[in-house]
Amino acid sequence: MKRLHLFAFAAAGLILFMLCSCGVLATEDKSAGSKNIDVMTIGDSTGDWGYPSPYGHYSRGPGYVRMSLIFDTLVWKDQNGFVPALAEKWEYLPDEKAYVFHLRNGVTWNDGKPFTAKDVAFTFEYIRKNPYSWVDSSIVTKAEALDDHTVKVTLKNDYVPFLDQVAGTLPILPEHIYDSVSDPTSFKDPKALVGTGPFKLIDYNKAQGTYLYEANENYYQGAPKVKQIKFVKVSTEMSAAALKKGDVDAVGVPGEMVEDLKNAGYTVVEGTHDWIGKIMVNYRKAPFSDEKFRQALYYAIDRQELVDTGLRGYGLAGSAGLFASDNSWYDPAQEQYNYDPAKAGKLLEELGYEKKEVSQYYTKISKPDTIEMLVTSTNEAIGELIRKQLDKAGIKVTLRSVDSKTLDSLVNGWQFDLALSGHGGLGADPVILKKTVVGTGFNSAGYKEDVKLNELFDKIDTEMDQEKRKELVSQAQEAIARDLPALPVYYTDSFWASNDKVSFYYTFGGVGSGVPIALNKMIFV
Repeated sequence: MKRLHLFAFAAAGLILFMLCSCGVLATEDKSAGSKNIDVMTIGDSTGDWGYPSPYGHYSRGPGYVRMSLIFDTLVWKDQNGFVPALAEKWEYLPDEKAYVFHLRNGVTWNDGKPFTAKDVAFTFEYIRKNPYSWVDSSIVTKAEALDDHTVKVTLKNDYVPFLDQVAGTLPILPEHIYDSVSDPTSFKDPKALVGTGPFKLIDYNKAQGTYLYEANENYYQGAPKVKQIKFVKVSTEMSAAALKKGDVDAVGVPGEMVEDLKNAGYTVVEGTHDWIGKIMVNYRKAPFSDEKFRQALYYAIDRQELVDTGLRGYGLAGSAGLFASDNSWYDPAQEQYNYDPAKAGKLLEELGYEKKEVSQYYTKISKPDTIEMLVTSTNEAIGELIRKQLDKAGIKVTLRSVDSKTLDSLVNGWQFDLALSGHGGLGADPVILKKTVVGTGFNSAGYKEDVKLNELFDKIDTEMDQEKRKELVSQAQEAIARDLPALPVYYTDSFWASNDKVSFYYTFGGVGSGVPIALNKMIFV
Protein backbone atom coordinates (compact mmCIF):
# COMPACT_ATOMS: atom_id res chain seq x y z
CA MET A 1 0.00 0.00 0.00
CA LYS A 2 1.50 3.33 -1.04
CA ARG A 3 1.43 5.99 1.69
CA LEU A 4 2.25 9.67 1.52
CA HIS A 5 3.03 11.11 4.93
CA LEU A 6 1.92 14.69 5.13
CA PHE A 7 3.66 17.59 6.76
CA ALA A 8 2.90 21.26 6.91
CA PHE A 9 2.43 23.70 4.49
CA ALA A 10 3.76 25.29 1.49
CA ALA A 11 4.23 28.93 0.64
CA ALA A 12 1.23 31.23 0.75
CA GLY A 13 -1.16 30.77 -2.13
CA LEU A 14 0.43 27.56 -3.45
CA ILE A 15 -0.57 23.94 -2.76
CA LEU A 16 -1.48 23.70 0.89
CA PHE A 17 0.58 20.70 1.78
CA MET A 18 3.90 19.21 0.80
CA LEU A 19 5.26 15.70 0.95
CA CYS A 20 7.64 14.76 3.73
CA SER A 21 9.25 11.66 5.18
CA CYS A 22 7.69 12.13 8.59
CA GLY A 23 4.06 12.01 9.58
CA VAL A 24 4.05 13.84 12.91
CA LEU A 25 3.55 17.54 13.29
CA ALA A 26 4.96 19.18 16.37
CA THR A 27 2.53 21.21 18.43
CA GLU A 28 3.28 24.83 19.16
CA ASP A 29 5.59 25.17 22.16
CA LYS A 30 4.04 27.42 24.76
CA SER A 31 6.67 29.69 26.21
CA ALA A 32 7.50 29.04 29.82
CA GLY A 33 6.05 31.46 32.29
CA SER A 34 3.36 32.83 29.99
CA LYS A 35 0.99 34.81 32.15
CA ASN A 36 -2.64 33.92 32.70
CA ILE A 37 -5.23 36.51 31.70
CA ASP A 38 -8.50 36.71 33.59
CA VAL A 39 -10.67 38.35 30.90
CA MET A 40 -10.09 39.29 27.26
CA THR A 41 -12.74 41.67 25.88
CA ILE A 42 -13.07 41.85 22.11
CA GLY A 43 -15.02 44.47 20.20
CA ASP A 44 -17.18 43.71 17.16
CA SER A 45 -19.16 46.19 15.09
CA THR A 46 -22.03 43.79 14.32
CA GLY A 47 -22.50 42.06 17.65
CA ASP A 48 -24.77 39.08 17.10
CA TRP A 49 -23.47 36.29 14.87
CA GLY A 50 -25.92 33.63 15.99
CA TYR A 51 -25.89 30.79 18.49
CA PRO A 52 -22.29 29.46 18.39
CA SER A 53 -23.08 25.82 17.64
CA PRO A 54 -21.96 24.28 14.32
CA TYR A 55 -25.44 24.64 12.83
CA GLY A 56 -26.57 27.67 14.82
CA HIS A 57 -24.00 30.33 13.97
CA TYR A 58 -24.62 32.77 11.16
CA SER A 59 -22.81 31.52 8.07
CA ARG A 60 -20.20 34.23 7.83
CA GLY A 61 -16.66 34.34 9.17
CA PRO A 62 -17.28 35.94 12.59
CA GLY A 63 -19.98 33.35 13.32
CA TYR A 64 -17.62 30.53 12.40
CA VAL A 65 -14.90 31.99 14.64
CA ARG A 66 -17.23 32.10 17.64
CA MET A 67 -18.20 28.48 17.08
CA SER A 68 -14.57 27.42 16.64
CA LEU A 69 -13.74 28.42 20.21
CA ILE A 70 -15.91 25.51 21.37
CA PHE A 71 -15.44 22.92 18.61
CA ASP A 72 -12.15 21.58 17.26
CA THR A 73 -11.34 20.16 13.85
CA LEU A 74 -8.97 17.37 12.84
CA VAL A 75 -6.25 19.86 11.89
CA TRP A 76 -5.93 23.61 12.36
CA LYS A 77 -3.78 26.54 11.21
CA ASP A 78 -1.66 29.15 12.95
CA GLN A 79 0.28 32.07 11.46
CA ASN A 80 2.67 29.70 9.67
CA GLY A 81 0.43 26.92 8.38
CA PHE A 82 -1.23 23.72 9.52
CA VAL A 83 -0.80 22.35 13.04
CA PRO A 84 -2.30 19.25 14.66
CA ALA A 85 -5.65 19.52 16.41
CA LEU A 86 -7.71 16.41 17.18
CA ALA A 87 -5.44 14.48 14.82
CA GLU A 88 -1.77 14.38 15.80
CA LYS A 89 -0.63 12.94 12.45
CA TRP A 90 -2.10 11.78 9.17
CA GLU A 91 -1.20 10.30 5.81
CA TYR A 92 -2.72 10.12 2.35
CA LEU A 93 -3.20 6.82 0.51
CA PRO A 94 -3.24 7.87 -3.17
CA ASP A 95 -4.15 4.40 -4.44
CA GLU A 96 -7.29 4.47 -2.31
CA LYS A 97 -7.88 8.23 -2.43
CA ALA A 98 -8.13 8.15 1.34
CA TYR A 99 -6.72 9.96 4.36
CA VAL A 100 -5.89 8.13 7.57
CA PHE A 101 -5.96 10.32 10.69
CA HIS A 102 -4.29 9.22 13.91
CA LEU A 103 -6.14 10.88 16.77
CA ARG A 104 -4.80 12.09 20.08
CA ASN A 105 -5.23 9.98 23.18
CA GLY A 106 -6.99 11.29 26.26
CA VAL A 107 -9.24 13.87 24.58
CA THR A 108 -12.64 14.42 26.21
CA TRP A 109 -15.73 16.37 25.31
CA ASN A 110 -16.47 19.27 27.63
CA ASP A 111 -19.17 17.16 29.31
CA GLY A 112 -16.49 14.65 30.34
CA LYS A 113 -17.30 11.91 27.81
CA PRO A 114 -14.34 10.44 25.86
CA PHE A 115 -13.69 11.53 22.28
CA THR A 116 -13.03 8.67 19.83
CA ALA A 117 -12.71 7.94 16.12
CA LYS A 118 -16.39 7.00 16.13
CA ASP A 119 -17.24 10.68 16.66
CA VAL A 120 -15.23 11.62 13.58
CA ALA A 121 -16.83 8.94 11.40
CA PHE A 122 -20.24 9.95 12.73
CA THR A 123 -19.63 13.63 11.87
CA PHE A 124 -18.83 12.89 8.24
CA GLU A 125 -21.95 10.76 7.93
CA TYR A 126 -24.06 13.36 9.75
CA ILE A 127 -23.18 16.21 7.37
CA ARG A 128 -24.24 14.05 4.42
CA LYS A 129 -27.75 13.95 5.88
CA ASN A 130 -27.61 17.45 7.39
CA PRO A 131 -25.48 19.63 5.09
CA TYR A 132 -23.05 21.96 6.83
CA SER A 133 -22.64 25.08 4.70
CA TRP A 134 -18.89 25.39 5.25
CA VAL A 135 -17.98 21.92 3.93
CA ASP A 136 -18.94 20.10 0.73
CA SER A 137 -19.97 16.67 2.01
CA SER A 138 -20.09 15.19 -1.52
CA ILE A 139 -16.28 15.08 -1.54
CA VAL A 140 -16.27 12.20 0.97
CA THR A 141 -17.69 8.79 0.09
CA LYS A 142 -16.99 7.04 3.39
CA ALA A 143 -15.50 7.62 6.85
CA GLU A 144 -14.79 4.67 9.12
CA ALA A 145 -13.27 4.23 12.57
CA LEU A 146 -10.47 1.66 12.30
CA ASP A 147 -10.05 1.70 16.07
CA ASP A 148 -10.70 4.20 18.88
CA HIS A 149 -7.92 6.50 17.71
CA THR A 150 -7.71 5.96 13.95
CA VAL A 151 -10.16 7.06 11.29
CA LYS A 152 -10.04 6.56 7.54
CA VAL A 153 -11.73 9.07 5.23
CA THR A 154 -12.21 7.97 1.61
CA LEU A 155 -12.72 10.61 -1.08
CA LYS A 156 -14.68 10.51 -4.31
CA ASN A 157 -11.65 11.86 -6.18
CA ASP A 158 -8.27 13.34 -5.38
CA TYR A 159 -9.07 16.64 -3.69
CA VAL A 160 -6.08 18.94 -3.30
CA PRO A 161 -7.51 21.31 -0.65
CA PHE A 162 -8.91 18.56 1.61
CA LEU A 163 -6.86 19.59 4.66
CA ASP A 164 -7.77 23.25 4.21
CA GLN A 165 -11.40 22.98 3.17
CA VAL A 166 -12.54 19.85 5.03
CA ALA A 167 -10.22 18.48 7.72
CA GLY A 168 -9.28 21.97 8.88
CA THR A 169 -12.79 23.41 8.68
CA LEU A 170 -15.30 20.74 9.76
CA PRO A 171 -16.14 20.91 13.50
CA ILE A 172 -16.23 17.39 14.90
CA LEU A 173 -19.55 16.57 16.61
CA PRO A 174 -20.18 14.35 19.65
CA GLU A 175 -22.09 11.28 18.50
CA HIS A 176 -23.66 10.82 21.94
CA ILE A 177 -25.37 14.22 21.55
CA TYR A 178 -26.11 14.69 17.85
CA ASP A 179 -27.11 11.11 17.05
CA SER A 180 -30.63 11.91 18.28
CA VAL A 181 -30.81 15.41 16.72
CA SER A 182 -32.83 15.37 13.49
CA ASP A 183 -32.86 19.15 12.94
CA PRO A 184 -29.53 20.64 14.07
CA THR A 185 -30.38 24.15 12.84
CA SER A 186 -33.07 24.48 15.52
CA PHE A 187 -31.08 22.64 18.20
CA LYS A 188 -30.37 25.39 20.76
CA ASP A 189 -30.10 23.21 23.85
CA PRO A 190 -26.90 23.73 25.92
CA LYS A 191 -25.95 20.21 24.80
CA ALA A 192 -25.55 21.64 21.29
CA LEU A 193 -22.39 23.29 22.63
CA VAL A 194 -20.65 20.13 23.83
CA GLY A 195 -17.30 20.33 22.05
CA THR A 196 -13.62 19.47 22.40
CA GLY A 197 -12.36 23.04 21.95
CA PRO A 198 -10.47 25.31 24.37
CA PHE A 199 -13.53 27.25 25.56
CA LYS A 200 -17.11 26.78 26.75
CA LEU A 201 -19.96 29.25 26.33
CA ILE A 202 -21.43 30.54 29.58
CA ASP A 203 -23.57 33.41 28.29
CA TYR A 204 -25.01 34.62 24.98
CA ASN A 205 -27.25 37.67 24.58
CA LYS A 206 -28.66 37.88 21.06
CA ALA A 207 -30.26 41.30 21.59
CA GLN A 208 -27.06 42.86 22.95
CA GLY A 209 -24.79 40.90 20.61
CA THR A 210 -22.59 39.70 23.47
CA TYR A 211 -20.86 36.38 24.12
CA LEU A 212 -19.02 35.17 27.21
CA TYR A 213 -16.75 32.11 27.12
CA GLU A 214 -14.77 30.44 29.87
CA ALA A 215 -11.66 28.31 29.54
CA ASN A 216 -11.98 24.55 29.20
CA GLU A 217 -9.49 23.63 31.93
CA ASN A 218 -9.37 20.05 30.62
CA TYR A 219 -8.40 21.07 27.09
CA TYR A 220 -6.08 18.47 25.57
CA GLN A 221 -3.49 21.10 24.58
CA GLY A 222 -3.40 22.52 28.10
CA ALA A 223 -5.64 24.90 30.01
CA PRO A 224 -5.97 28.18 28.04
CA LYS A 225 -4.00 31.14 29.38
CA VAL A 226 -7.05 33.37 28.83
CA LYS A 227 -9.67 32.37 31.40
CA GLN A 228 -12.61 34.26 29.90
CA ILE A 229 -13.30 35.78 26.48
CA LYS A 230 -16.00 38.39 26.15
CA PHE A 231 -17.36 39.74 22.84
CA VAL A 232 -19.11 43.12 22.97
CA LYS A 233 -20.64 45.33 20.31
CA VAL A 234 -18.62 48.44 19.45
CA SER A 235 -19.23 50.62 16.40
CA THR A 236 -16.41 51.05 13.91
CA GLU A 237 -16.35 54.78 14.61
CA MET A 238 -15.83 54.17 18.35
CA SER A 239 -13.40 51.25 18.04
CA ALA A 240 -10.19 53.17 18.77
CA ALA A 241 -11.81 55.14 21.59
CA ALA A 242 -13.09 51.93 23.18
CA LEU A 243 -9.58 50.47 23.09
CA LYS A 244 -8.04 53.59 24.63
CA LYS A 245 -10.68 53.73 27.38
CA GLY A 246 -10.07 50.09 28.25
CA ASP A 247 -13.58 49.00 27.30
CA VAL A 248 -12.05 46.43 24.95
CA ASP A 249 -8.67 44.74 24.74
CA ALA A 250 -8.74 44.15 20.99
CA VAL A 251 -10.82 45.34 18.04
CA GLY A 252 -10.74 45.79 14.28
CA VAL A 253 -10.04 49.42 13.35
CA PRO A 254 -10.21 51.56 10.19
CA GLY A 255 -6.92 52.43 8.52
CA GLU A 256 -7.11 56.11 9.41
CA MET A 257 -6.93 55.25 13.12
CA VAL A 258 -3.82 53.07 12.88
CA GLU A 259 -1.02 55.62 13.27
CA ASP A 260 -2.65 57.29 16.26
CA LEU A 261 -3.05 53.94 18.01
CA LYS A 262 0.54 52.94 17.26
CA ASN A 263 1.77 56.26 18.64
CA ALA A 264 -0.29 55.62 21.77
CA GLY A 265 1.53 52.33 22.33
CA TYR A 266 -1.03 49.86 20.99
CA THR A 267 -0.12 46.97 18.72
CA VAL A 268 -1.66 46.92 15.24
CA VAL A 269 -1.37 43.97 12.87
CA GLU A 270 -2.32 44.15 9.20
CA GLY A 271 -3.89 41.41 7.11
CA THR A 272 -3.62 40.71 3.40
CA HIS A 273 -6.29 41.56 0.83
CA ASP A 274 -8.39 38.46 1.45
CA TRP A 275 -11.74 40.26 1.82
CA ILE A 276 -13.50 41.37 -1.35
CA GLY A 277 -16.31 43.84 -1.89
CA LYS A 278 -18.31 42.94 -4.97
CA ILE A 279 -21.59 43.70 -6.68
CA MET A 280 -23.74 40.59 -6.91
CA VAL A 281 -25.67 40.48 -10.19
CA ASN A 282 -28.96 38.69 -10.80
CA TYR A 283 -27.94 37.18 -14.12
CA ARG A 284 -31.15 35.12 -14.18
CA LYS A 285 -33.15 38.05 -15.50
CA ALA A 286 -32.76 40.67 -18.21
CA PRO A 287 -30.83 42.81 -18.79
CA PHE A 288 -28.25 41.25 -16.44
CA SER A 289 -28.46 37.90 -18.25
CA ASP A 290 -26.39 39.38 -21.08
CA GLU A 291 -22.67 39.40 -20.29
CA LYS A 292 -22.26 42.48 -22.48
CA PHE A 293 -24.59 44.40 -20.13
CA ARG A 294 -22.57 43.22 -17.12
CA GLN A 295 -19.40 44.35 -18.87
CA ALA A 296 -20.96 47.76 -19.50
CA LEU A 297 -21.71 48.13 -15.80
CA TYR A 298 -18.13 47.22 -14.92
CA TYR A 299 -16.59 49.69 -17.37
CA ALA A 300 -18.81 52.41 -15.89
CA ILE A 301 -17.48 51.92 -12.35
CA ASP A 302 -14.28 53.71 -11.31
CA ARG A 303 -12.95 51.15 -8.83
CA GLN A 304 -9.90 53.24 -7.96
CA GLU A 305 -12.15 56.12 -6.90
CA LEU A 306 -14.04 53.70 -4.65
CA VAL A 307 -10.74 52.91 -2.92
CA ASP A 308 -9.43 56.47 -2.81
CA THR A 309 -12.68 58.06 -1.64
CA GLY A 310 -14.87 55.31 -0.21
CA LEU A 311 -12.08 53.44 1.58
CA ARG A 312 -9.92 56.56 2.15
CA GLY A 313 -7.09 54.83 0.31
CA TYR A 314 -7.06 51.73 2.51
CA GLY A 315 -7.59 49.00 -0.05
CA LEU A 316 -7.05 47.84 -3.62
CA ALA A 317 -9.23 48.22 -6.70
CA GLY A 318 -11.19 45.11 -7.63
CA SER A 319 -9.95 42.63 -10.23
CA ALA A 320 -12.43 40.95 -12.56
CA GLY A 321 -11.08 37.43 -11.92
CA LEU A 322 -11.71 37.76 -8.13
CA PHE A 323 -8.15 37.54 -6.76
CA ALA A 324 -6.47 40.81 -5.74
CA SER A 325 -3.48 41.93 -7.78
CA ASP A 326 -1.10 41.13 -4.88
CA ASN A 327 -2.42 37.57 -4.47
CA SER A 328 0.02 34.84 -5.52
CA TRP A 329 -2.71 33.22 -7.65
CA TYR A 330 -3.52 36.46 -9.53
CA ASP A 331 -3.41 36.22 -13.33
CA PRO A 332 -2.36 39.54 -14.97
CA ALA A 333 -3.52 38.33 -18.40
CA GLN A 334 -7.20 38.65 -17.45
CA GLU A 335 -9.33 41.46 -18.88
CA GLN A 336 -8.67 44.57 -16.78
CA TYR A 337 -11.80 46.65 -17.51
CA ASN A 338 -10.12 49.99 -16.91
CA TYR A 339 -12.62 52.74 -16.15
CA ASP A 340 -14.17 53.75 -19.48
CA PRO A 341 -17.75 55.12 -19.37
CA ALA A 342 -17.63 55.77 -23.12
CA LYS A 343 -16.99 52.09 -23.76
CA ALA A 344 -19.83 51.25 -21.38
CA GLY A 345 -22.12 53.41 -23.48
CA LYS A 346 -20.95 51.77 -26.70
CA LEU A 347 -21.74 48.32 -25.31
CA LEU A 348 -25.21 49.47 -24.29
CA GLU A 349 -25.82 50.87 -27.76
CA GLU A 350 -24.78 47.52 -29.24
CA LEU A 351 -27.51 45.99 -27.08
CA GLY A 352 -30.10 48.37 -28.55
CA TYR A 353 -30.15 51.03 -25.83
CA GLU A 354 -30.51 54.71 -26.68
CA LYS A 355 -29.42 57.64 -24.55
CA LYS A 356 -32.34 60.04 -24.20
CA GLU A 357 -31.51 63.74 -24.61
CA VAL A 358 -33.73 64.90 -21.76
CA SER A 359 -32.98 62.30 -19.10
CA GLN A 360 -29.45 61.40 -20.29
CA TYR A 361 -30.19 57.78 -19.33
CA TYR A 362 -29.90 54.77 -21.58
CA THR A 363 -33.23 53.09 -22.20
CA LYS A 364 -35.11 50.83 -24.56
CA ILE A 365 -38.51 52.20 -23.60
CA SER A 366 -40.15 55.59 -23.19
CA LYS A 367 -38.81 56.07 -19.65
CA PRO A 368 -35.42 55.23 -18.13
CA ASP A 369 -34.77 51.69 -17.03
CA THR A 370 -34.18 51.85 -13.27
CA ILE A 371 -32.00 49.32 -11.51
CA GLU A 372 -32.17 48.75 -7.75
CA MET A 373 -29.00 47.99 -5.82
CA LEU A 374 -29.16 46.60 -2.29
CA VAL A 375 -26.69 48.02 0.23
CA THR A 376 -26.20 47.87 4.00
CA SER A 377 -25.38 50.55 6.55
CA THR A 378 -21.71 49.57 6.43
CA ASN A 379 -21.29 49.98 2.66
CA GLU A 380 -24.00 52.51 1.83
CA ALA A 381 -21.49 55.33 1.31
CA ILE A 382 -19.60 53.29 -1.28
CA GLY A 383 -22.93 52.28 -2.79
CA GLU A 384 -23.74 55.96 -3.25
CA LEU A 385 -20.41 56.49 -5.04
CA ILE A 386 -21.23 53.61 -7.38
CA ARG A 387 -24.71 55.02 -7.98
CA LYS A 388 -23.23 58.39 -8.98
CA GLN A 389 -20.68 56.78 -11.28
CA LEU A 390 -23.34 54.73 -13.04
CA ASP A 391 -25.59 57.77 -13.23
CA LYS A 392 -22.78 59.70 -14.90
CA ALA A 393 -22.52 56.91 -17.47
CA GLY A 394 -26.26 57.09 -18.18
CA ILE A 395 -27.31 54.08 -16.11
CA LYS A 396 -30.02 54.90 -13.58
CA VAL A 397 -29.68 53.06 -10.26
CA THR A 398 -31.51 53.50 -6.97
CA LEU A 399 -30.27 52.23 -3.60
CA ARG A 400 -32.20 50.27 -0.98
CA SER A 401 -30.55 49.83 2.40
CA VAL A 402 -31.23 46.62 4.33
CA ASP A 403 -29.42 44.76 7.11
CA SER A 404 -26.76 42.26 6.04
CA LYS A 405 -28.81 39.17 6.89
CA THR A 406 -31.73 40.45 4.79
CA LEU A 407 -29.38 41.22 1.92
CA ASP A 408 -27.95 37.69 2.03
CA SER A 409 -31.46 36.25 2.10
CA LEU A 410 -32.65 38.32 -0.87
CA VAL A 411 -29.57 37.38 -2.88
CA ASN A 412 -30.00 33.69 -2.06
CA GLY A 413 -33.63 33.92 -3.18
CA TRP A 414 -32.75 35.80 -6.38
CA GLN A 415 -35.00 38.68 -5.28
CA PHE A 416 -32.72 41.50 -6.37
CA ASP A 417 -31.14 43.33 -9.32
CA LEU A 418 -27.75 44.26 -7.88
CA ALA A 419 -26.42 43.88 -4.34
CA LEU A 420 -23.25 45.34 -2.85
CA SER A 421 -21.88 42.55 -0.70
CA GLY A 422 -18.59 40.81 0.03
CA HIS A 423 -16.77 37.95 1.68
CA GLY A 424 -13.37 36.68 2.79
CA GLY A 425 -11.57 33.49 1.92
CA LEU A 426 -9.37 34.75 -0.91
CA GLY A 427 -6.19 33.93 0.99
CA ALA A 428 -7.02 30.24 1.22
CA ASP A 429 -6.95 27.61 -1.51
CA PRO A 430 -8.10 28.74 -5.01
CA VAL A 431 -11.09 26.44 -4.63
CA ILE A 432 -12.63 29.70 -3.35
CA LEU A 433 -13.22 30.56 -7.03
CA LYS A 434 -15.51 27.57 -7.41
CA LYS A 435 -17.27 28.23 -4.10
CA THR A 436 -18.01 31.87 -4.90
CA VAL A 437 -18.80 31.55 -8.60
CA VAL A 438 -20.83 28.34 -8.92
CA GLY A 439 -21.39 27.35 -5.27
CA THR A 440 -24.63 27.56 -3.32
CA GLY A 441 -23.59 29.80 -0.41
CA PHE A 442 -24.79 33.35 0.29
CA ASN A 443 -21.56 34.76 -1.17
CA SER A 444 -21.73 32.79 -4.43
CA ALA A 445 -22.84 34.13 -7.78
CA GLY A 446 -24.54 30.77 -8.37
CA TYR A 447 -23.35 30.96 -11.96
CA LYS A 448 -24.09 27.80 -13.95
CA GLU A 449 -23.99 29.15 -17.49
CA ASP A 450 -20.41 28.33 -18.50
CA VAL A 451 -19.90 24.57 -18.86
CA LYS A 452 -16.17 24.91 -19.62
CA LEU A 453 -15.68 27.03 -16.50
CA ASN A 454 -17.27 24.32 -14.40
CA GLU A 455 -14.93 21.78 -15.98
CA LEU A 456 -11.98 24.00 -15.10
CA PHE A 457 -13.10 24.15 -11.49
CA ASP A 458 -13.28 20.36 -11.32
CA LYS A 459 -9.73 20.10 -12.67
CA ILE A 460 -8.49 22.64 -10.11
CA ASP A 461 -9.95 20.47 -7.36
CA THR A 462 -7.99 17.40 -8.41
CA GLU A 463 -4.76 18.56 -10.10
CA MET A 464 -1.87 17.61 -7.81
CA ASP A 465 0.89 19.19 -9.94
CA GLN A 466 1.49 22.70 -8.63
CA GLU A 467 2.45 24.38 -11.91
CA LYS A 468 -0.38 22.75 -13.87
CA ARG A 469 -2.82 23.78 -11.16
CA LYS A 470 -1.64 27.37 -11.29
CA GLU A 471 -2.22 27.43 -15.06
CA LEU A 472 -5.76 26.09 -14.55
CA VAL A 473 -6.42 28.79 -11.95
CA SER A 474 -5.24 31.43 -14.43
CA GLN A 475 -7.57 30.06 -17.10
CA ALA A 476 -10.45 30.15 -14.63
CA GLN A 477 -9.75 33.78 -13.76
CA GLU A 478 -9.75 34.75 -17.43
CA ALA A 479 -13.10 33.01 -17.94
CA ILE A 480 -14.57 34.66 -14.84
CA ALA A 481 -13.31 38.04 -16.03
CA ARG A 482 -14.98 37.50 -19.40
CA ASP A 483 -18.35 36.36 -18.04
CA LEU A 484 -18.45 38.65 -14.97
CA PRO A 485 -20.98 36.66 -12.91
CA ALA A 486 -20.30 39.27 -10.21
CA LEU A 487 -18.48 42.61 -10.28
CA PRO A 488 -15.47 42.78 -7.91
CA VAL A 489 -15.01 46.41 -6.93
CA TYR A 490 -12.51 46.56 -4.05
CA TYR A 491 -10.44 44.72 -1.46
CA THR A 492 -10.20 46.19 2.01
CA ASP A 493 -7.08 46.70 4.08
CA SER A 494 -7.59 44.92 7.41
CA PHE A 495 -6.21 46.18 10.73
CA TRP A 496 -6.47 44.67 14.19
CA ALA A 497 -5.49 46.72 17.23
CA SER A 498 -4.87 45.45 20.76
CA ASN A 499 -3.22 46.07 24.08
CA ASP A 500 -0.41 43.84 25.34
CA LYS A 501 -2.45 41.03 26.92
CA VAL A 502 -1.88 38.61 24.02
CA SER A 503 -0.17 38.76 20.62
CA PHE A 504 -2.66 38.64 17.76
CA TYR A 505 -1.92 37.54 14.21
CA TYR A 506 -3.71 36.91 10.93
CA THR A 507 -3.84 33.18 10.24
CA PHE A 508 -1.96 31.78 7.26
CA GLY A 509 -4.70 31.21 4.66
CA GLY A 510 -7.40 32.41 7.07
CA VAL A 511 -9.16 30.70 9.96
CA GLY A 512 -10.86 27.47 8.90
CA SER A 513 -11.45 27.59 5.15
CA GLY A 514 -10.21 31.17 4.87
CA VAL A 515 -11.79 33.58 7.39
CA PRO A 516 -9.55 36.70 7.26
CA ILE A 517 -9.96 37.72 10.90
CA ALA A 518 -7.18 38.03 13.51
CA LEU A 519 -9.07 35.82 15.95
CA ASN A 520 -7.43 32.41 15.91
CA LYS A 521 -8.36 30.48 19.04
CA MET A 522 -4.76 29.32 19.50
CA ILE A 523 -3.86 32.92 20.40
CA PHE A 524 -5.75 32.43 23.66
CA VAL A 525 -4.31 28.98 24.43
